[in-house]
Amino acid sequence: MSRFDQYFLMEEVDILEYVREKYDFFPKDAQLTCKEIGDGNLNYVFRVADPATGKSVILKHSGIETRARSGRKVDVDRNRIEAEILQRQDELAPGFVPKIYGYDPVMCCCAMEDLKDYTILRTALLNYRTFPKFADQITTYMVNILLPTTDVAMNHKEKKALVKSYINPDLCSITEQLVYDDAVGNFAGKNYVVDALAEVVEKDIYQDKALRLEAAKLKFDFMEHAQALIHGDLHSGSIFVTDTDTKAFDPEFAFYGPMGYDVGNVIAHTLFSLVHAEGTLEQDDPRRTAFRAWALDTVYQVADLFREKFTKKFDEVATDNLARTEGFCEYYLNGVMADTAATAGMELIRRIVGVAKVKDITLIEDEARRAELEQKLLVIAKQLIMNRASILTADDWKNVLEGQL
Repeated sequence: MSRFDQYFLMEEVDILEYVREKYDFFPKDAQLTCKEIGDGNLNYVFRVADPATGKSVILKHSGIETRARSGRKVDVDRNRIEAEILQRQDELAPGFVPKIYGYDPVMCCCAMEDLKDYTILRTALLNYRTFPKFADQITTYMVNILLPTTDVAMNHKEKKALVKSYINPDLCSITEQLVYDDAVGNFAGKNYVVDALAEVVEKDIYQDKALRLEAAKLKFDFMEHAQALIHGDLHSGSIFVTDTDTKAFDPEFAFYGPMGYDVGNVIAHTLFSLVHAEGTLEQDDPRRTAFRAWALDTVYQVADLFREKFTKKFDEVATDNLARTEGFCEYYLNGVMADTAATAGMELIRRIVGVAKVKDITLIEDEARRAELEQKLLVIAKQLIMNRASILTADDWKNVLEGQL
């Protein structure tokens, strides 16, 4: 009988024993090393390596309580959902996610490919690196994974079974609170902003009844619109890059929700990276000019490449008879793009006023400059939310962003 036949929270020494018992990645006499490398709030991430060969593997292990020890209890089944989704995504978009080697439902532990030669996109962007292929690659990933998991393409009964299998109430409740409730109402009382922005946030966000109404509509769309199997947290911290490749990981928030939620998050965090460069580099620094051009171009490319690839893919995968009716694809896609704009707006607001900040903003040391840039993002965010039905193409995004950033 193995001690891994009953769940417990593993530490580094346990992981070393676990890997040897459960997998045959390494020679039996290998002098393995193990290090916990996770920097998120939920799971423990271990790298097990054989220094003699350079071979390594990642073990992702779920705790009953969040890794941040916040006192919030979360269902350990989230790791099963993540493993299965990464396997499914690899079938739909080969090469765009790490390989899964196995999942243990007892220990709630997933073994996966170690992308040690990749860099987390946020880390790269904070160092002002640019990636000309990113927009093309991330839109291929999103279209190829999202559209085939909808009722447009799938047998409707099979799709409903997947909705049931990938229900994720604990993590969805986090999104519902942080992205929608607290962003416009600070209902939990934990939001904070720099002093120079406090009055603006109170007046233009918390006291804006029209904005709160739209946020309520968006929250219930998020909860009730089981459109596609979305990543659910597709920001620059959930994407690995090299100069030639892009891979998405960490879909622990995945469930059946609105497609635009993923697309909007990609765009919002591209804008955060732009603001970081604007707030930390001198105006005459050539890196600032180059990064600004890349970031804005990436936003516009994501909008138009997603539309272009979605339309082409729709013709390839649509199986529903009525979905193939002339004009329906454009109607359906316009709804996705409106959701994209609104999600980007909500994400911009919640990262500025809420508790889950991003380094793109917090690393801007000049508080006055930070507040100035954050206020610009809040203006943009409100336009994206309030006018979302008319923000459907790259040109529409240009009309919102030009003159603000």
